[in-house]
Amino acid sequence: MEKLKALLIRYREIVSYLFFGGLSTVVSWGTYALFVGGLGLGINTGNALSWLCAVTFAFVTNKLWVFQSKSWQWPFWIREAGAFFAGRIFSGLVELGGLPLLMKLGMDQTLFGVEGFAAKVTISIVVIILNYFLSKFLVFRKHKDS
Repeated sequence: MEKLKALLIRYREIVSYLFFGGLSTVVSWGTYALFVGGLGLGINTGNALSWLCAVTFAFVTNKLWVFQSKSWQWPFWIREAGAFFAGRIFSGLVELGGLPLLMKLGMDQTLFGVEGFAAKVTISIVVIILNYFLSKFLVFRKHKDS
């Protein structure tokens, strides 16, 4: 049990990133269901709003608990939020372009009865890793004076 505790402490940032990423997915799916199923909004509108909710949730949880950036001074957190949202837009574009590229390169296998799902899983892993590094080294980087 002590070894597990030591591993959790050592890899706290990664474990919390994956945990809150999972919760961000729940926020995305839940708000999508609310907007489309409950409020009757169109699919694209509901999807855009659910993305906004999930990325906002991810920003706050990443800021406070994953990367522990505690400052809420106006210019500082606005820069972080802008960089975070820009990074998520960038990684979204990587996903949009990467999925068809991987399928063209031969990763078009059907998994669980879904065509191209191997490529979807692969590009999702790439995006998760990309988002982690963007957040750690660009958005919530530690400053020498902090």
